[in-house]
Amino acid sequence: MILADFQACTGIDNIAEAITLLELNNWDLVAAINGVIPQENGILQSNFSSEASQASMYGPLSHSEAADAAAGGAVPPPSSSSSSSSPPSSSASAFCPLNSSSRHIVERQPRMLNFRVEYRQRTVELVLEEGSTVGEIKQILETELGVPVSKMQLKGWKSGDVSDSTVLRSLHLPKNNSLYVLTPDIAPTASTSKNSALQESLNQNFLLVISHRETQRDYNLNFPGSRTIQEVKRNVSDLTNIPVRHQQWEGWPASASDDSMTLALSGISYPCHHLSVCRRSSPANAQEPTEECADVHMISDSEGDDYEDASEFGVDDTEMFGMGSSSCRKSPMMPENSENEADALLHFTAEFSSRYGETHPMFFIGSLEAASQEAFYGKARDRKLLAIYLHNDDSVLSNVFCSQMMCADSIVSYLSQNFITWAWDVTKEANKARLLTMCTRHFGSVVAQTIRTYKTDQFPLLLIVMGKRTSNEVLNVIQGNTTVDELMMRLMGAMEIFTAQQQEDIKDEDEREAREMVKREQDEAYRLSLEADRKKREAQEREEAEQVRLEQMRKEQEEEKEAIRLSLEQALPPEPNEESGEQISKLRIRTPSGEFLERRFLGSCKLQVLFDFVASKGYPFDEFKLLTTFPRRNITQLEPGSTLLEAKLFPQETLFLEAKE
Repeated sequence: MILADFQACTGIDNIAEAITLLELNNWDLVAAINGVIPQENGILQSNFSSEASQASMYGPLSHSEAADAAAGGAVPPPSSSSSSSSPPSSSASAFCPLNSSSRHIVERQPRMLNFRVEYRQRTVELVLEEGSTVGEIKQILETELGVPVSKMQLKGWKSGDVSDSTVLRSLHLPKNNSLYVLTPDIAPTASTSKNSALQESLNQNFLLVISHRETQRDYNLNFPGSRTIQEVKRNVSDLTNIPVRHQQWEGWPASASDDSMTLALSGISYPCHHLSVCRRSSPANAQEPTEECADVHMISDSEGDDYEDASEFGVDDTEMFGMGSSSCRKSPMMPENSENEADALLHFTAEFSSRYGETHPMFFIGSLEAASQEAFYGKARDRKLLAIYLHNDDSVLSNVFCSQMMCADSIVSYLSQNFITWAWDVTKEANKARLLTMCTRHFGSVVAQTIRTYKTDQFPLLLIVMGKRTSNEVLNVIQGNTTVDELMMRLMGAMEIFTAQQQEDIKDEDEREAREMVKREQDEAYRLSLEADRKKREAQEREEAEQVRLEQMRKEQEEEKEAIRLSLEQALPPEPNEESGEQISKLRIRTPSGEFLERRFLGSCKLQVLFDFVASKGYPFDEFKLLTTFPRRNITQLEPGSTLLEAKLFPQETLFLEAKE
């Protein structure tokens, strides 16, 4: 009826466009008309039951009268006088094609908008005309919150950030709005730490994995925490072609009771939350909900009284919009032809939790190969059995087995402690074929053939696999027609076999580690011995090299001294004869070894000749000093150019050599 009224008043024939405009205004007929009709004109007050002015003129309208008015019929006045006193207005025809006797144009009242503004631990409720600006909201908040406008950031607008001069009417806002204030320049106090966490969550991105159950398709949608539930539903409507008021949801937390609530406040899981949506069944079918839809706990808030009014008139909304009705059914445990096994297992776990509750075995998220590596190929003490759960929705035993056996506390605890549990859904043939391929690759064709032999009504299956040195062995295949006690006994029996094998593996592993430890110790001792020998050899080589170097230096020094000695010896003047008429000085020099050097010199010879003679005998001037006996004099301290006569070394003298200190 709202859609029909809206099309009649606005002249919009396109149903999709009309529905979009109504949903943007939360199916508020007056607000939707205000957004379409030029603002300078008057409007028809379409809320018959709430307008006092109309009630005073005509009295309250019955429900049937309202329906007749929407269909274009006349609304009968209480009396003919009241009808004649209200002539039709010519401008009314521009808005609603009502009978002239029931067209009443009143002066346009300003549309009021409600705002719920959150700031830290405070909430402010505001009501403003749509002609107001964003800046006026900030001025009111400055008074209420004590926050300067210059330091205030008003967030939560559907169109993104807006300027202070923006008129609210231009934003096409619904009647009820939720905003929040950020003050990054104002440091929060200890009392505002909780609100700081809220602001942080508003800036976080949430991944919503939304499963469309009719098409069995998943949508991975990212939304900021400031996005409202209503906005999410509108986006999903664009993807699934299911109007918001026809959406039936599963997965919203109980705290998400208001569609105007932001995702950050709704209580959904961060960073990922799983939801499912389907088309709500027609009113005729909705009276007898199926068992599959019995667990739906949240329907869109947009499915208000208008939907119920339509059912009273026997109008099927799906027929009105040209859409066929489809019954709500369970989402598959696992999507068909999923490219990534980890994503498929994530979907399986989420759907399992949605159906049977959060108490269930912890399913391994990853490929069958990764689960085998985790269970079989660690240290012997850390190895576990691999439990492969194979689900089939077509089996009547599946629900009972999952809810009574797989979710039993004792089974969950035992599986969690002793098993790596991996799951797969074989309802779809493509998924079953993929499982058989994986089993053939990891466990051999015998296991795959065994799975093929089981019929649908024998599912679900629980395969217990134990890893061995050469191959993996399936210890047990547990069918769905069992009891908790029998299941526990078979799990414990498999565990006993595994424990015996594990003890042998631990013993072998310990012995192998002991042998490897001895070998490592021997290798380390040998390495240290080699290192010590190498260092000793290197030290010996360095010592020998040093000796060679010193010997070489000594030889070079001796050769150098010998060369100097020979050159000095050759440069000495010849020794004079005693018979020569010149003055001759006969010197006798005692060496440090006790030997004596004797030679004759001319009295006119320089002391340097004496020094050269001594040096030519191997006693260089810079290493030895030449002394007289009595009185004791150091001849080497005299001027080398002095003669022997001047040095009083005439006619003869005994000298001795002494090493310099």
